[in-house]
Amino acid sequence: MMAQLYIADPAERADLGVFVARAVRLDSEALVRLRTAGSRLHVWVATPFDALVTRSVCGGMHPGDLTIKGTDLLAAMAVAGKTVVDPGQAQDVLWRCALPPERGWRAVDQVPAEVLADLAGQGAAVARATASRHGGPPADLLDQKVITVSGAGLHVGVPLRCLFALSGMGFVGRTAAETVRVWATDSWLRLDARYGAVLRRRRAALPLLV
Repeated sequence: MMAQLYIADPAERADLGVFVARAVRLDSEALVRLRTAGSRLHVWVATPFDALVTRSVCGGMHPGDLTIKGTDLLAAMAVAGKTVVDPGQAQDVLWRCALPPERGWRAVDQVPAEVLADLAGQGAAVARATASRHGGPPADLLDQKVITVSGAGLHVGVPLRCLFALSGMGFVGRTAAETVRVWATDSWLRLDARYGAVLRRRRAALPLLV
């Protein structure tokens, strides 16, 4: 039986289309993982910045957990007026990223979106200068903690690579009232913005012992 993606609301379909299009713009080979939870469809993409991005829309999927190519999903959704589509061939074996836990998150702080946008812009300028000499920004630049927030008994450093993902996906604006909420578990960081969220492990996962 072929996979089926169903999103009844045209506005929700448009939101998903924008999200996937931005992910494909960052990486033409981007994989999209779709997971159904009740009446919501959670969408995940691993970005070139080694950070996950996610957004949820009202809808569903059969099977309830499927990985497909972003370009295939965009092509399927381009069929006007269809609320049920075949999203494309399954690529489950190619998905390599662990997903964060659903529970255990603590609200750490809120940061003005324009502050994070400015930091991302400054980081991009440094990355361009570095890339001109070395072919690409070094990992130590991307891993640099450009802002640290505290709350709920946690001190959380936000690496530049997360801000690049936040900016690259167009998740934040520059209005004075807009904020980005910082959440964390003992091992994960989440930046919850207006149009989506960025997640990354705060520390490496322990290796499996065989």
